[in-house]
Amino acid sequence: MKTVRLKAGKERSLQRRHPWIFESAIAKGGGDPGETVRVESHEGEFLAWAAFSPASRIRARCWSFEAGERIEPAFFEGLVTKAVQARSRFAIDSDSLRLVHGESDGLPGLIVDRYGDTLVAQFLSAGVQRWKAVLADALLRATGLRRLYERSDTNSRSLEGLPQETGWLRGEGPTQLDLREHGWRLHVDIADGHKTGFYLDQRDSRGLFAREVRRLGLQRVLNCYSYTGGFTVAALAGGAREVTSIDSSGPSLEGARANVALNGFDASDCTFLDADVNASLRRFIEEGRQFDAIVLDPPKLAPTVAHAERAARAYKDINRLALKLLPPGGTLFTYSCSGGISADLFHKIVASAAIDAGVDGYVTARLAGAPDHPMTLVFPEGEYLKGLAILRR
Repeated sequence: MKTVRLKAGKERSLQRRHPWIFESAIAKGGGDPGETVRVESHEGEFLAWAAFSPASRIRARCWSFEAGERIEPAFFEGLVTKAVQARSRFAIDSDSLRLVHGESDGLPGLIVDRYGDTLVAQFLSAGVQRWKAVLADALLRATGLRRLYERSDTNSRSLEGLPQETGWLRGEGPTQLDLREHGWRLHVDIADGHKTGFYLDQRDSRGLFAREVRRLGLQRVLNCYSYTGGFTVAALAGGAREVTSIDSSGPSLEGARANVALNGFDASDCTFLDADVNASLRRFIEEGRQFDAIVLDPPKLAPTVAHAERAARAYKDINRLALKLLPPGGTLFTYSCSGGISADLFHKIVASAAIDAGVDGYVTARLAGAPDHPMTLVFPEGEYLKGLAILRR
């Protein structure tokens, strides 16, 4: 077994069972891509078993902190089974959910979503790439399913020195699927859609938004960065009469149109704009338009803390513009999915935007990812999605 020895004082995070070891913490040692190595303190004390990644700044990701653990197929079978079983204890109003959420389930770099009877997986680190076949078989055994599609086509693969890979790993079938959520149906393209095909992490927020639209009688809704219209369908389900959806992707907007029709809503109540969100918000302000409810769910602007300052300016600008478009009593659901922006920082950014817009609001809810995208006590980085529901005063 190859060994990695840390620099003096760099063992503290592993003693708290945080799974990441950065390149700067290593004094000597290494291994092949994905190879399991023994991690030791500067004094030679055992700390963890980890998958080595020679191309990544996160040079190793821990599998286990138990010296007697054997990193073998049975080990991965146990972790997969545990992750799948945990989902049965979460409140999930859908036939589609996240089954494995990377480090939060003890499998760094592995993302697995279930859409009905089909699994979609992303193998995003050298460790899970090395054990891909074992993990694929374990996933099918744990779920009793037969189809597993791979979507290992994210930019993060290049940081691990891995090529992009997509296609059927086990079985075959259609890549155009429908999921059920809160009594709605939503179309999913697992081959070409964002992430594994859909934003399952916003499931609870979509349900809450529909309830708030109905409870408050919100009629005019603006859905920014709408993708295929999950929040658009939620607004219509809540009784909204006019819903405007903005996205810079024409195909995504066609998907939103299809989802509106799939749920039996009148397309004449909807406007779909293939446009830049910032420019559209500025134009709406110039036209004197207002909306009773606005959703801001932009793409990831700060993947790391190093990008936080630039991203903060972008988040502040769109929130300032959105708050100007809300009348008193209007509702804003605003989000950041950037790992480099903490929930506390995001709150401060939105507060600063409100000051610049000359408005104030009540924070009626703090928003987060659905429970099948968990954050654990020892891995707070799992809380990548955060948001605020604001009622303008």
